[in-house]
Amino acid sequence: MGKGSTEVIDNNVAGVSKDQLKYKINDKPSLKVAIPLAIQHLVAVFSGIVAVPLVVGGVLGLSASEMTFFVNATLFMAGIATIIQAYGFGPVGSRLPCVMGTDFTFVGPSIAVGSTLGLPGIFGATIIGSFTEIILSRFIKPLMKIFPPVVTGSVVSLIGITMIPVAIDWAAGGVGSESYGSLANLFLAGIVMVIIIALNQWGKGMLSSGAILIGIICGYLISIPMGLLDTSAVSNASWASFPTPFKYGVKFSLPAILCFIPAYLVTTVESVGDLIAVGEASQHEMESKDLSRGLLADGVGSFIAGIFNAGPNTSFSQNVGIIPITGVASRFVVVIAGIILALTGLFPKLGALVAIMPNPVLGGAGIMMFGMIAVGGIKILKQVNFSRRNSLVVAISFGLGLAVVVRPDILKNFPEWAKTILHSGITTGTIAAILLNLILPNKKDS
Repeated sequence: MGKGSTEVIDNNVAGVSKDQLKYKINDKPSLKVAIPLAIQHLVAVFSGIVAVPLVVGGVLGLSASEMTFFVNATLFMAGIATIIQAYGFGPVGSRLPCVMGTDFTFVGPSIAVGSTLGLPGIFGATIIGSFTEIILSRFIKPLMKIFPPVVTGSVVSLIGITMIPVAIDWAAGGVGSESYGSLANLFLAGIVMVIIIALNQWGKGMLSSGAILIGIICGYLISIPMGLLDTSAVSNASWASFPTPFKYGVKFSLPAILCFIPAYLVTTVESVGDLIAVGEASQHEMESKDLSRGLLADGVGSFIAGIFNAGPNTSFSQNVGIIPITGVASRFVVVIAGIILALTGLFPKLGALVAIMPNPVLGGAGIMMFGMIAVGGIKILKQVNFSRRNSLVVAISFGLGLAVVVRPDILKNFPEWAKTILHSGITTGTIAAILLNLILPNKKDS
């Protein structure tokens, strides 16, 4: 699970006073203090980062070795992108304590592109699509007018809603599994869900912020005596491996690129919101140059990610809430977190441990993760005046976005390039929301 929504600006930073910050943005605590604080940030985002390649790889039917490499490449690039964002290199990087990672916004488009062009098509679209953010980083103010809450709320909700069927399939054991829908699979998924709910509601500190990761680990362990864990891939994986540029090649396809652009547009708006939220939580007075450099880091990080066999990277909002809770706003701590993330990507056995996770374990967490993303969109929509005009924008974007997910055969007579673009409910819904918002007259009494 990547970012939630731009609403974190209001919800996560309220009530933060200067005396609550133990470490400000440019403070550098000692390594013995910084490393545990960095790990705390990783606990909040790790499950979201690794879940994306697991989702995409699972749907595309990647082999255990391919999945291991994909997970490791994703972790490695999340670390590199985090370092670029928090440390800053010239005009690139906001220099804010912002953790980066692969966002769920790109799951739908990645599956749509990968199902026809494979991993090379995904990496090609990632590389070229990254220029969307690179270019838009120069036009922050006009961009905000294209994505009012009625559009972003609709799109964020669709991200969650359209992915829930995938999570249900996982919980049941995975599409094509002989044990699909077995009570054992559903029991394991249910246990994971119960653990996450309990920790989220009644846990304190790390237990609460790391609820998803802890729930997944517990489910992972429970699956062992149930006979649902095949560890052969871990045994076959090497101990260390450096990510190889273009390991699986790269394909550049216009329909694939067009499929990724709406997702880049959505994450652009969300990234701006996240950066503002991080700035406020860190008691840093944000300027337009901070947002421009931050968005440019998104684009540059995604460009490099495509080269190193990973999906697009963008800012995560999970760590925003950690700042006011812990009083730690040090970007040095987040740079350390980035270094740790990159290092974890260099050890294939770790990636293999993640890649062999039983489908029901991921399903129990996935139902909640996708559901919470949908809730994040609903929270954004609470800001909207549901006039006839805005109601139409939401209704039609929802209707068309869900149509291609629940009835994909509706596209069977479309040309291949159109199928690639519209196959993702997120993409279809985003296009509908943007066009309707631009076309329909915006009258106060409408």
